[in-house]
Formats: sequence, structure tokens, C-alpha cells
Amino acid sequence: QVQLVESGGGLVQPGGSLRLSCAASGFTLDYYAIGWFRQAPGKEREFVAAISRSGSSTYYADSVKGRFTVSRDNAKSTVYLHMNSLKPEDTANYYCAARMTDTLYTISRPISRDASGYTDWGQGTQVTVSS
Repeated sequence: QVQLVESGGGLVQPGGSLRLSCAASGFTLDYYAIGWFRQAPGKEREFVAAISRSGSSTYYADSVKGRFTVSRDNAKSTVYLHMNSLKPEDTANYYCAARMTDTLYTISRPISRDASGYTDWGQGTQVTVSS
């Protein structure tokens, strides 16, 4: 059974940091590019970051560039989203999603941003940035 499970969310003050984890089971993570998306109440789901199968290529939304870093450890079947300098507008439910691809080292930016291309999703983890 394919499963993605996010963890690491919580309440943090503005300027603080969190590390989200996305643990995969039931499939070989190595064959999948991973995307992170978020959705705040009353807002559309938005793309946050993506990482290639090998981890050598990453892509970020402009709103998080320079503050968030996506990484992966295929041996542990886990992808991470390191979030620094958090702002209240980062408050949302964060989801990881998997997309099988033949491309090992690179990622396509248009494809990475398109949520419809991801076949498997986690249940989400809530991040709240507030003083």
C-alpha cells in the first residue's frame, strides 16, 4: 500500500524554524520526484517546493525561496522541508506528494508546479506561525 506520511508541523513564532518530514512506504521512493504543497483556510492549494529523484535538483516558489530548503534521503525513504524565517503567511496545512518520473537528475518546473501530475499524497501536517 502506497503511503506518504507528513510530520513535524506545529506552532512556531515568526522568525522561527521547523523541519517537516515526508515518510514513504509501500513503494520505492527513488523512482519518484516529490513536491510540497500547502493550503491555508479559504485559499487555493499552492506549490511550495519540489525535488528530483536524485535530490540534485530543487525548485521553489518565489514566496519561500531563500527561506525553505527541500532535501531527501532515499535510503530512509524520507523527504524533508526545512523552513526558516517563518512568517504568519506561511501558516497552512502542508502536504507532500509523489510523482513517478523517468528523469533522475532534473525536474521540470511547469510539471513540478502542477498538482494534478502527482499520484500520491500525504494527509498533511499543520504549520501555524503566530506570536
